[in-house]
Amino acid sequence: MEQHIALYRAWRPQTFAEMVGQEHITQTLRNSLKEGRISHAYLFCGPRGTGKTSAAKILAKAVNCLHGPAEEPCNCCDACVRIGENAVMDVIELDAASNNGVDEIRDIREKVKYAPTEVRRKVYIIDEVHMLTIGAFNALLKTLEEPPPHAMFILATTEPHKLPVTIISRCQRFDFRRVKMEAQLDRLRHICQAEHINAEEKALKHIARLSDGGMRDALSLLDQIIAFSGSDVTYQNTIAITGGVSAEQFGELTERVLSADLGAVLDTAEAWMLEGKSAERCIESMIMYFRDLLMLQMMPEASLSGRIFVDDAMRKLAQQLSNKQLFDMIDVLNHYHNEMKFASQPNTLFEVALMKICRKAKEEPRTANAAADAVRQLERKVAELERQVRDLANAGGGEKSFAPDKSSDHKKNKTVYVPIVKIMRPDKLAAFAAEQESPWSRNVKLHWSEVLARVKDSKISVHAWLINGEPVSANEHAVLVAFKNDLHRETTEKQDNKQLIEQALSDVFSKPLKLLTTMKKDWDEIATGGAERENQREVLELEPEEGGKYAEEWINEAIEMFGEDMVEVKEE
Repeated sequence: MEQHIALYRAWRPQTFAEMVGQEHITQTLRNSLKEGRISHAYLFCGPRGTGKTSAAKILAKAVNCLHGPAEEPCNCCDACVRIGENAVMDVIELDAASNNGVDEIRDIREKVKYAPTEVRRKVYIIDEVHMLTIGAFNALLKTLEEPPPHAMFILATTEPHKLPVTIISRCQRFDFRRVKMEAQLDRLRHICQAEHINAEEKALKHIARLSDGGMRDALSLLDQIIAFSGSDVTYQNTIAITGGVSAEQFGELTERVLSADLGAVLDTAEAWMLEGKSAERCIESMIMYFRDLLMLQMMPEASLSGRIFVDDAMRKLAQQLSNKQLFDMIDVLNHYHNEMKFASQPNTLFEVALMKICRKAKEEPRTANAAADAVRQLERKVAELERQVRDLANAGGGEKSFAPDKSSDHKKNKTVYVPIVKIMRPDKLAAFAAEQESPWSRNVKLHWSEVLARVKDSKISVHAWLINGEPVSANEHAVLVAFKNDLHRETTEKQDNKQLIEQALSDVFSKPLKLLTTMKKDWDEIATGGAERENQREVLELEPEEGGKYAEEWINEAIEMFGEDMVEVKEE
């Protein structure tokens, strides 16, 4: 019976061209080999499974190839074949995790000075080099700085920050990246085709996502699933083997959360735990699922290829949630995910997290009725505008209203007319009085404590002034806060303080909101008798100097100050 070789070993890259997702490194190394600018020491950094050791072995073959040094090893000559089989004494691989002492490094230092016996250059590949002791690093330092011309060192690590700067400064550093999802998928499809494996696209996408940018992890997962399901790799088998939860199951759970059906939510969690699913993996996958919904919601028309995998159910669910709900849920789940690392009962914490997001969903109404609410708000605004137009028409008495034409000759003709500019300003408090029971007002009052908390975190002195105010009304553009004390209001209105508060409002409600202030006595008067005062206008008449010498400038200034709609020019 032929011995099985793991996929990640069978498909380990043998040339720079076969490496996936590291073009910025492979191109540089190939150019260096082509031009003969080969360094004596390299440092390969990056996440696990991204090709650091593979690149090191390819480089070792390239510098020792009998047809080279060349941009790529031929993989046919005796040197390339034997290096690939770990059969060349002059290419030494050392695992620093188990050989991290001073004695091992001293042994290297003693032997490196001898010329290679089988190939052109001695190559030392030290994996997980950050595991060396301080003494071992010190022993390596001198040799690394001035090695003999026939020697090359390639250090590989997942944690470069643990290396002494004296070591890093003596190496050419290359940072390996996580492999992009598109590149992983292309590689997985190619391998499945070559191995005669029928794999569902959705299954490969799930494998690529779980591997978190590590090609070796992706191939290990694929190998494990093939061992379970044979030559047919399905999405359901992939979910079962990896202990994950499908997007459909998360969609169902989210619907139950939004319905605040706590019993059904906890039943679902219990069923997952009985199936042997990890509470930590479940909560981690939920965070990613809500992150996908958030991206879909905030970038509906953008290209999301490689970021998320969208279906109709996800699109529908994204329309039912607000940005704030998703941000809140992610915050809660992330908090409990961190707590799980130190908990003896992670399943209990998972259930607590679900209960908490259920409570948040119950506090905040679902946005399934958001469209209806928006229509009602628009209807109110249209009615308000129609009323204002009628009031303007009645106040004008049929007289001609116009914006002054700068080409008209006001200055030359001083005796034809004397203009009177009437500025009519609606009472802004009346508009807020009509909104004091709106969904926006209720939402602001419900979450005002969160606004105060954010302000307090930013600047406690501003919080001390703002806490004396009360949010009395709001719309989708502004929040009106009433103060009993004029000093508190004036301090809050200072530019720096106001900007800080508006930033807190923006953070809590996920959209820009202006801060408007009023005195409590003024608000109480308009809130109780708003209908009576709603149609009142404050009229300001500006009389020009004799002869209308400055008439045009006055008109332009009035329009600039109050807006064209609020200015009526009356000819007399």
